[in-house]
Amino acid sequence: MILSANRTASYKPALFYFCIFCLCWITLLLFAGGFTTTIRAGMAFLDWPLSNGSINPEGWTMESDMAAEHSHRLLGMIIGFLSIALFLWTWLREKRRSVRLLARLLLLVVILQGVLGGARVRFDWLVTDAETNLVGQSFAVIHACGAMIVLSVLVSITILCSKRWIEGSEKLANGVPIGIRRWGAIATVGVFLQILVGAIMRHAEAGLAIATFPLANASSILPSYWNFDVSIAFAHRVGAVAVTLVLIMFLTKAWNHVAVRRALGFAIVLLIAALTLQLYLGALTIWTVRNPYVATIHHLVGAFLLASTWGLTFLTYTPPKAR
Repeated sequence: MILSANRTASYKPALFYFCIFCLCWITLLLFAGGFTTTIRAGMAFLDWPLSNGSINPEGWTMESDMAAEHSHRLLGMIIGFLSIALFLWTWLREKRRSVRLLARLLLLVVILQGVLGGARVRFDWLVTDAETNLVGQSFAVIHACGAMIVLSVLVSITILCSKRWIEGSEKLANGVPIGIRRWGAIATVGVFLQILVGAIMRHAEAGLAIATFPLANASSILPSYWNFDVSIAFAHRVGAVAVTLVLIMFLTKAWNHVAVRRALGFAIVLLIAALTLQLYLGALTIWTVRNPYVATIHHLVGAFLLASTWGLTFLTYTPPKAR
């Protein structure tokens, strides 16, 4: 009874800005994880949860692979502490059950992410002496996709804790057509699947299996030969086209609805900009022969594209402003 008496459903500026703070930290974590994969430093340490048997391994700042991987581990630890703080904050002060459940889910997924990251190390063939690295790479891909789920859950909590959501929207008083919301859900799933294909391609080191763009060879968009690396790289290109078309459909429908455009016009424009930038970075990754910073930013903008698509879709459910 005492606990529930301290809970309110009102707008809490400090909680909202703490969510924004967490989003900034997870952006750093996503960059660190993407850069570690890009420079192939994921196995800079063959042990886990320690790094070379230590929380602070000697000389880790002096060697690029160790610096990338250990920074990734430290940032992951910080996200763990932040998710614990967010869970406790919402549990003590937030009346809305949906927010408390999402904060609990966030903490559970972050813990699972840590376990998956450890499994990626423990089951790598450099540790197990296996004949193939299928198990280790599978954990790496699942770990990469799990990061997208963490990001999406945190975006959901941030939106629910925002002033716009709590006070409602007068512009969306009549609701949003189900067709727009359906296309938003389809677009979100499409972006996530594209990220999944991209994660498989990155961890299989197949990003340059097709070394030219936009053509796959001198005269055709189709590769002149096929193997797994070429197939997954080509699937990523086809997926980019499909996701672009779906996103254009979603954004067009949202923009053409006057109330949605007035309420969420900035978010729509932001998503269009993110899509354009992502397509350019994908091409630039090939043209620069997989420059590590370009490839990492391509990975990061892909995560931002997913978060923005999900966030815009989520915002279409904004409650009407109370009268």
